Amino acid sequence: MRRRRYAVECRLGQVTIGPLALPFGLLALLSALLVGLAAGKLAGRARQVDVEPLLWSVALVGLITARLAFVYLYQDKYLATPWSMFDIRDGGFFGPAGLLAIAVATAWLASRNKDRRVPLLYAVGAGVVVRVASVLLPIAMPAQRMQVPQITLADMHSRSIELKGFVGKPLVINLWASWCPPCRREMPMLGAAQLQHPEIHFVFANQGEAPQTIRNYINRQKFNLENVLFDSGRQLGAILGSGALPTTLFFDAQGVLVEQRMGELSAATLAQRLESLQHAR
Repeated sequence: MRRRRYAVECRLGQVTIGPLALPFGLLALLSALLVGLAAGKLAGRARQVDVEPLLWSVALVGLITARLAFVYLYQDKYLATPWSMFDIRDGGFFGPAGLLAIAVATAWLASRNKDRRVPLLYAVGAGVVVRVASVLLPIAMPAQRMQVPQITLADMHSRSIELKGFVGKPLVINLWASWCPPCRREMPMLGAAQLQHPEIHFVFANQGEAPQTIRNYINRQKFNLENVLFDSGRQLGAILGSGALPTTLFFDAQGVLVEQRMGELSAATLAQRLESLQHAR
């Protein structure tokens, strides 16, 4: 039996292992948690104590606080659909609030569990160092920044459109397909953002579908979208190293990639990223 080998690639803010694509942010968070657990176990073994339950409590407090802080900052975006504030798949977290909550929870638990104080501090300290390093290292050691790809695609009127032609204003490129449920859910929101932000170019690059299929879908849904492009061969996804849908990329006015989001956007996470994009100009 031949063993299947998967190539591991690190591109576009994600790690791709064969067909599986994972965002760097999620991997960094999991790495911090695993390092913290390992450090706590090692320190606790020498003192014959177990700090794992305390560490999970600290992590949960940090996660919930970061989410609540984000919801508070973008509360107007959640008013129409209040239940969506519980859907953490949109990636909406405010890191500084989470770190502050972790510090407070750690101090409180350490004061009440003197026998487990040192292992707990080792565990939380190690996890925080890994998480902070994952944020600071890309800043301290910047790689060559990705530019808007040099590629030409067809639009709804069969005209050839160069993506480089959108450089000059901030640019949002959404990779989508009509068969993708999260793509369909976020499309009306992205269309509304296109109308609300004429200072930003929005491009909807369909991946892998026939032009007539896309036309029928957009007409059936009555979407009023500009810059819908056909990428039947999925060239753009291949160039960007993103096979996951939906993926949304945010480029500054010079055509440099500022941020990307793999997975469905909410109104709040879209607003957050558009703010970052405008500040990058």
